[in-house]
Amino acid sequence: MGIWTDVFVAPTEPHLLSREDFGRLVVDLARERVVRTPWALIAGELCVNACLNWGSVSGQARWDRPPIGSLLRSEEIPEELQDPDADPPPWGPSHERARLLGRGEQLLDVLPALQLAPYGDEDVAVIFDHLDFGNRAINDYFCYDDHRTMLVCFALARTQDRPLSTHDCGPAGGPVHPVRTCIVHTYKHAAEDGVVPPIAAIATRYFGPALVSGETWG
Repeated sequence: MGIWTDVFVAPTEPHLLSREDFGRLVVDLARERVVRTPWALIAGELCVNACLNWGSVSGQARWDRPPIGSLLRSEEIPEELQDPDADPPPWGPSHERARLLGRGEQLLDVLPALQLAPYGDEDVAVIFDHLDFGNRAINDYFCYDDHRTMLVCFALARTQDRPLSTHDCGPAGGPVHPVRTCIVHTYKHAAEDGVVPPIAAIATRYFGPALVSGETWG
């Protein structure tokens, strides 16, 4: 059956790319056939550990196709049911609130949308529908064409920590890595290990020759 896994790729230090370089990173991912449009742009309070396909506002933007301008929120737990001792995400619930700033099929339309985003002041993310299985390197890495494999580029206003390797239903704790700019993608079946080569090639271009990657599954 397989288990859903979210993989992140980030620089060794929690560095925020310039708005211009972040835009180039996003464009290169689509131009070099790592991902497929449409794209969506959100900004607000994001959790880099929210499970992409299950419960994140990124997933809402991708799957629900809300109108531009919509306010997206994590599922809210009634105050009387909230656990004050809940573990942090990914082991505990994520709390996100973001606005959908734009969406489009045309790749270059993301650049003017990014120019208007509150980059550096709020968390920003660009969401792509799925990996491009027309790219042989992508197709060879994974077991089969799966259009549920969304990818998100994060540019965070403040540093957040991502676990290097954990089950989201397991005990909280373990090694983490601080991130501000990172790429996160999700998959269920893969034929290879390590960072997907076309993603690594583009990440190295913008993050530097040394990359840090990790995964959360469950």
